[in-house]
Amino acid sequence: MNTSNFQKSNHICIILKTAVCSRLFLLTLIIFWRSLFEPYDTSAPLNPNCLSLESQPADTVLWPKIGAAIEGSIVWDAVYFVRIAQCGYEYEQSYAFLPLLPICISFLSRTVFAPLIPLIGHRAVLGLSGYVLNNIAFVLAAVYFYKLSVIILKDKEAAFRASILFCFNPASIFYSSIYSESLYALLSVGGVYHLISSSSNVAVLWLALSGSARSNGVLNAGYFCFQTMHEAYEAIFLKKRAYLSVQVLLVGVLRCLCIFVPFVAFQAYGYYNICLGHFPDEMSPWCKARVPLVYNYLQSHYWGVGFLRYFQLKQLPNFLLASPILSLALCSIIHYMRLQPEIFFSLGFRASPEEKNSAAVLFSLGADKRSNSDQFSEKSIPQTQENHNLRRRKQLQGEESAASPTGCKSSARLGYLSAFVLPFVLHLGFMAATAFFVMHVQVSTRFLSASPPLYWFASYLMVAPGAGRRWGYLIWAYSAAYILLGSLLFSNFYPFT
Repeated sequence: MNTSNFQKSNHICIILKTAVCSRLFLLTLIIFWRSLFEPYDTSAPLNPNCLSLESQPADTVLWPKIGAAIEGSIVWDAVYFVRIAQCGYEYEQSYAFLPLLPICISFLSRTVFAPLIPLIGHRAVLGLSGYVLNNIAFVLAAVYFYKLSVIILKDKEAAFRASILFCFNPASIFYSSIYSESLYALLSVGGVYHLISSSSNVAVLWLALSGSARSNGVLNAGYFCFQTMHEAYEAIFLKKRAYLSVQVLLVGVLRCLCIFVPFVAFQAYGYYNICLGHFPDEMSPWCKARVPLVYNYLQSHYWGVGFLRYFQLKQLPNFLLASPILSLALCSIIHYMRLQPEIFFSLGFRASPEEKNSAAVLFSLGADKRSNSDQFSEKSIPQTQENHNLRRRKQLQGEESAASPTGCKSSARLGYLSAFVLPFVLHLGFMAATAFFVMHVQVSTRFLSASPPLYWFASYLMVAPGAGRRWGYLIWAYSAAYILLGSLLFSNFYPFT
């Protein structure tokens, strides 16, 4: 095993251990805060009978205190996920929660953890299944995050720093609770990793499943759109093959549609259960819409989600709560835009030949490139890694700290400023704008927490000269503060993002 492969294996081992330790730390904090303070809302253990059952006998369990403790920790959206896993979609508003997490929880509770039902009760087993599932998913997501970062940044040390920060991201409490963040992070990061590793069919499956975990998973189709756009450009203007461009566009459209299928199928499922078989005057308003989407209606009707609808003076504390993550997202986008303006504003079409070649796998994944032995992948990184790192160190040493907030003057071609990063920056920009202008802004912390550019930019700051490192330390302090504050408030049923 050469030095580079050994370094990568060592990094993966450390990240695996760090991810596990971070989850154990979060679970310990949850237990500690729950035992130290009384919950603000004590309704968490309440569990009415499923509507499909007229009467449901109470569980006779051997360890009722353990079961009660687990049920008491099922708070906020976890109540919906566990209820759906237990009883299915009973109420209209429950269709705002997509099915992948409840399905997985129900499966684990009926198989792996079924022997525990007589010991702690059915609902407690559902809760335990959710905790185990999400924490394991996070650990796997952290490993995939590192593998993806190595390919994108072409710098193992930068990828390592970013992955460690991801293990302690400010939304960590949600990745260790019964929320869909962990599954989404695993499927979205893993899906993009498989896409760049030339496993397009596997990538379609993973990214499609991300859309059945969280609604914003459908935005991952943008990666295929970006890739298809560059493949079509190459076929028309470089290869002069119009037929190939048509083939590329058809394949790209088909793959994007596949990513939308699970989300659209769930909307159809909601329409079938809620709207069909009712008289028009008995139907919910969304059933009569030209395009009946239950998700959009629920978000607007029950939660008041809509463009600028959250721009109220009384919501100022929530904007302040979300300001750190939104500021980090904005700075990362602006910094990339300033130092790589040609790449950013041309969507990668005006990249230099060197950058275009280095990003070719992401920009155009034609069949001929996939079979090319020179294709850039993890296997090709070891041969160029030390040269890249050496050039990076020389660049950092020669930069003038007054040139930018991070002190970077050079138009570096690796790390965060690589052309590879462009589609991720564009994706982050759309997500951040949606969070700020449309959604409940306080959810921005967890909504954006699975976006790789946030951690790549933070990793970039940590080794930048001048004020950059101080900003890196501030990001660490922000993450630590939100982990402590979030675990305290969230676990005791107090509002937090």
